[in-house]
Amino acid sequence: MNIQHRPSSKPPLKILLCSPRGFCAGVVRAIDAVERALAKFGPPVYVRHEIVHNRYVVEALKAKGAIFVEELEEVPDTKAPVIFSAHGVAKSVSAEAASRNLLAIDATCPLVTKVHREAEIHHKRGRKVLLVGHSGHPEVVGTMGQLPPGAVVLVESVEAVAELRLEDVADLAYVTQTTLSLDDSQEIVSALTRRFPQIVGPHKEDICYATTNRQGAVKQVAPQVDAVIVVGSPNSSNSQRLREVAERAGAPAQLVQGRSEIDWSMFTGIGSLGISAGASAPEVLVEEIMEAFAERYEISVETVSAALEDVAFPLPKELRAHA
Repeated sequence: MNIQHRPSSKPPLKILLCSPRGFCAGVVRAIDAVERALAKFGPPVYVRHEIVHNRYVVEALKAKGAIFVEELEEVPDTKAPVIFSAHGVAKSVSAEAASRNLLAIDATCPLVTKVHREAEIHHKRGRKVLLVGHSGHPEVVGTMGQLPPGAVVLVESVEAVAELRLEDVADLAYVTQTTLSLDDSQEIVSALTRRFPQIVGPHKEDICYATTNRQGAVKQVAPQVDAVIVVGSPNSSNSQRLREVAERAGAPAQLVQGRSEIDWSMFTGIGSLGISAGASAPEVLVEEIMEAFAERYEISVETVSAALEDVAFPLPKELRAHA
């Protein structure tokens, strides 16, 4: 019997999948910390702030017995562990937990902790610390909270550099939020070093390897495609930066948390699509997006790799096997 295959009625779509994408080592560590605490201590486990900025991850952990709070005052007097999110916390939060004898487990990303330590060292050496970052972001709040009030000045833009009024410009240092756009931060840092030539920077770049690598992959893919989708949450700084990087590279880009948020009007008539995911977005959401496009297009998929990642961080000491 002769079986004739009817050609697909769906238009073709070439998908370029950015690599690396999705979870970074700090996010894996933070999620593993909550899951290990639930296994070791049993539910409930309290988590201050979203452990990572992703609704899917947070809801999955809630279903296992994690209770998310914004402030420690929402945590009852309890023997249950309280986990600090990957973004880090101010010293006042750690002190409050200690004063209440709470079992605090710090899941701050080690690369954020590095920035905290840098800021402390600069302060001890008598330097005014300038922090390049976004106001209100939990990581920025945590970093500023490592030092006394007024010891850190937040710098959010190149324009803000020109407006800085500092009493002593001889002893200045800067640190940066780890999830910024490389291009944005370099512009701001260049403006700082032009205005304050003696300013001291970090020994090693503060922007984390995962942010750098994910942005690098998007920069590589965006010029080759008609549009880009970034999977991630609107309150995720590194996801928003990926969207901006794609747009700067010339591709219209959309940030979505899942398939239900896709604005299909942007993708009318496209022949190629780039897909990436922020460092707190699980791969299952990328697969969901690809399935949504496969329902409308005859897709072919190619992975574009900008870097290989083999970074892993140990769990907080309270959760290690022999702790």
